[in-house]
Amino acid sequence: MSEITLTERAARRINEIMASEPTGSMLRISVNGGGCSGFQYAFDVDRARQDDDLVIERDGAAVLVDQVSIQYMDGSVIDFVDDLIGQSFKIENPHAIASCGCGTSFSL
Repeated sequence: MSEITLTERAARRINEIMASEPTGSMLRISVNGGGCSGFQYAFDVDRARQDDDLVIERDGAAVLVDQVSIQYMDGSVIDFVDDLIGQSFKIENPHAIASCGCGTSFSL
């Protein structure tokens, strides 16, 4: 079974975002080819859960990850950071050997 962790800060921010979305909306995180390092994370609001999605839940927040993306994200920690350069979701991925400054692109 895949292990992806959602921090308390990330769950709190997801709940804030979903409060203004239609009932039943969830955050979908996927890995796509592209970006400046080879792969990039995509963040979307989705109401359609697929049968084979991994659902990560914490404190009322739900994150969907498709089966293809799970293999790239296994062992990752999804966090939310608020620092001098702005607010963003940050994924600490143990499989990434390099990432770019934007934090949404990585290589394996």
